[in-house]
Amino acid sequence: MTRIDHNSPQPVTADDVRLAVDLALTALRGGPGTEAGWSAKAGPLEWDCWETAEHLADDLFSYAAQLGPATPPVDGYVPFRYVSERPGGPRNTVFADRAAGLAGLLQVLEASGSLLAAMVAVTSPKVRAYHSLGLSDPEGFAAMGVVETLVHVHDMAEGLGLAWAPPADLCDRVLARLFPSAPAYEDRWRTLLWATGRVSLPEHPRLTSWEWHSAPEGERTV
Repeated sequence: MTRIDHNSPQPVTADDVRLAVDLALTALRGGPGTEAGWSAKAGPLEWDCWETAEHLADDLFSYAAQLGPATPPVDGYVPFRYVSERPGGPRNTVFADRAAGLAGLLQVLEASGSLLAAMVAVTSPKVRAYHSLGLSDPEGFAAMGVVETLVHVHDMAEGLGLAWAPPADLCDRVLARLFPSAPAYEDRWRTLLWATGRVSLPEHPRLTSWEWHSAPEGERTV
């Protein structure tokens, strides 16, 4: 097993976004081939797996959009219109055309991930843009996109009966960037699940609320 140096974390990059989304697509392609098969509840969420995939695509798109303007917003989100398709459903800008089936849904997810990776790759690390948990830099948006991907695929995998275990080093990089106080537990994937309220760890009960640090180290206010 590869040892991870928690004291010298590597930055989260556009390549990490691409890797997370590629791994997600590979896993999700093993799910049911019909829309009806994606109506299963996604893990602990109140959404089904189709809705969760749309929510994930919307997250990735939204993070890319925050970095998009020549002068990124620092006091709010880019004002896209967000709607829910049903009471209790996710509020998204991005939805997949259900007539395009599962292939279309996954293409929407892939496209949104590619947009975020591209924006992270071309945006100066000096840029800051609004997030409700702190002004973030491109690395922060990359890390948020990776966490959204890894954790929501975990949720969908539970509903779809799929195996899902992303690389430990990828988990470690996003933990270092967004959850610097997380325990140095050797299983970094389980630690990320703990940090996002999905599981317990030895001597660390399951969290009932959680948040990450969007702002870079040294710019955090709490």
